[in-house]
Amino acid sequence: MTVTRIGEVAPDISLPDLRSGQPVAVTGPGRLRLINYWASWCGPCRKEMPVLDAYARQQGGNGVKVMGIALESREEALAFLREVPVDFTLLVENPGPGDSSVQLGNLRGILPYTVLIDADGRLLKTHYGAFPDPEAVQAWARP
Repeated sequence: MTVTRIGEVAPDISLPDLRSGQPVAVTGPGRLRLINYWASWCGPCRKEMPVLDAYARQQGGNGVKVMGIALESREEALAFLREVPVDFTLLVENPGPGDSSVQLGNLRGILPYTVLIDADGRLLKTHYGAFPDPEAVQAWARP
């Protein structure tokens, strides 16, 4: 397994959509993407989800694409969504030493963990911990 460093092109990662189960490309060329790794058992993650949802709504269809990746079972993540519904794209992945968060630089295994991928698929930035408000996300997500 290769760990992507800042400035490098991320490996091709595709994960199932939490709601539909259909595969979704996480990396590769496309819009600027903010990818947030979370889990329902993570207190800071729970508080951050509405912040990311508000930020995603501010971005609309042409701004930064927000994607969340639940590092837990589909059932656990869906149960959380019934409590805290969000509209942005949510994917699911079994956590482990080679999961996509590690491939994108989360060597400390901390959640929440957020990365910014540019339109060419390069890893621009990483962030450990929760964002307190949409303005903090906006300030960090500038390429």
